[in-house]
Amino acid sequence: MSNAKPSYTSGTSNKPLLGMTIGDKFDEICATYPDNDALIVHYQDIRWTYSQLREQVEQCARALLAVGVKAGDRVGMWSPNNFQWTVTQFATAKVGAILVNVNPAYRLHELEYALNQSGARYLVTADSFKSSNYTQMLQELAPELSNCEKGQLKSEKLKTLECIINLSEEQHPGMWRWNDFVEEASKVELSEVEAIQATLQFDDAINIQYTSGTTGFPKGATLSHHNILNNGYFVGESQNLTDKDRLIIPVPLYHCFGMVMGNLGCMTHGAAMIYPTDGFEPKAVLEAVEKEKATALYGVPTMFIAELEDPDFDKYDLSSLRTGIMAGSICPAEVMKAVNSKMNMQEVQIAYGMTETSPVSTQTAADDPFEKRVTTVGRTQPHLETKIVNAATGRIVDRGEIGELCTRGYSVMLKYWKNEEATKGSIDENGWMHTEDLATMDEEGYIQIVGRIKDMVIRGGENVYPKEIEEFLYTHPGISDVQVTGVPDKKYGEELIAWVKLNGDADSVTEEQLRAFCKGKITHFKVPRYFKFVEEFPMTVTGKIQKFKMREVSIKELGLDDI
Repeated sequence: MSNAKPSYTSGTSNKPLLGMTIGDKFDEICATYPDNDALIVHYQDIRWTYSQLREQVEQCARALLAVGVKAGDRVGMWSPNNFQWTVTQFATAKVGAILVNVNPAYRLHELEYALNQSGARYLVTADSFKSSNYTQMLQELAPELSNCEKGQLKSEKLKTLECIINLSEEQHPGMWRWNDFVEEASKVELSEVEAIQATLQFDDAINIQYTSGTTGFPKGATLSHHNILNNGYFVGESQNLTDKDRLIIPVPLYHCFGMVMGNLGCMTHGAAMIYPTDGFEPKAVLEAVEKEKATALYGVPTMFIAELEDPDFDKYDLSSLRTGIMAGSICPAEVMKAVNSKMNMQEVQIAYGMTETSPVSTQTAADDPFEKRVTTVGRTQPHLETKIVNAATGRIVDRGEIGELCTRGYSVMLKYWKNEEATKGSIDENGWMHTEDLATMDEEGYIQIVGRIKDMVIRGGENVYPKEIEEFLYTHPGISDVQVTGVPDKKYGEELIAWVKLNGDADSVTEEQLRAFCKGKITHFKVPRYFKFVEEFPMTVTGKIQKFKMREVSIKELGLDDI
């Protein structure tokens, strides 16, 4: 019998799970901290205390009932970050409607799919954002809008959609303007909202989030009050958030990072939610930190890199910062060092998870040794379990061995919306969510993500993990960011290509120099055969690198289609 310790841990806590709905917790916090700053949106000139936010949320909840929303109805939200997003998030939770987060980058085909697959009856939409004209897209999908009454849409393509609420000041045919919609609240008493809220259970579905479909259609991860309220709370607990904290949220609200770790993390602690702009702008983030004396900041690694590289970076006073989270993709050690020293975020934490797990499963702690904070994704979150298994056999591997990371507990989604087959393929009969991430667990229970099962490159029979090569190449002084993936090869099956983004100080770095830099420091088969110098990487709106797109582009450019 083996004496090796199995790769399994459970997260303990002396704090119990919150057994309540989001609406009930929101009311409790608003009553406890009525005069605390709750929501600050710089570009909309909004600065509300918790009691003011509660008034806005209650007005929106009454208006939702006035236009016919019922518990269980799906209400789509298609918009960048703004006060209306957050008001709608809490208002739908109070009346038991299921908020459907629609990616702000979606185009016609994806929008049509998400609205129809979720069966959305209502949609709150921005007028436009960046290069997307949302109103125009909706008019194209539902030309019936041009001659229908507000809330009376009957569309051939958008079969369930009845009512569109547009955030524009301009009146569009067939749509409510937000300002007119909230006025409808006068037709409904607050007691009606309270009566519905009292019937809701914390295990009710409250949110559908479509996960980036790298293959096939996106799947709607269906999350409950219990899932996301507790995850937001415990992510905040790990950062020691209190009602004195002020968090800058530049990540999109449509994603768990913004609406759960950001909004619900703040709300459960009476802390302030601060949005500098509707999308990410490094300068606006740095200005907001200084102006608001922010104590915490969230972002994906590419956001922190952009902030650090801002030409005026040294002019900003970031001394108020203490903590925050870097997540969404692998966090390079060099970036973590700069965030610790130059941004004063000594307690910054790494969080790991996926939409299907509400999202966070593991997190580093404020007092973890630096080495653990740059090489691991921390330990298992309170009230959750983690195991690492052999992907082929399903058996738990020994500590230190590579396998697939699985997680179990309150955070695992209810299901993929109306997709039983995909649900069964991800959550096994014992309740474990299979992440498709490759990981190892050390003796102390710290977990290291070594790649995606599908990102792993097999070169000449050797398993190669791109993350290891990326971490090494980051140490080159001329490299700002780097991503490695595999491309087909006749001789070895696969070869490596590194997409390299140089920093501003770098003189002309060449492929030959990078190969020489690798020689003798990493095994020969881990040295990329190809290098491609780029200004940016293909990304999702949430800042996740799309390696499948890198691979497609590389295959085409290198003429490897026929292999």
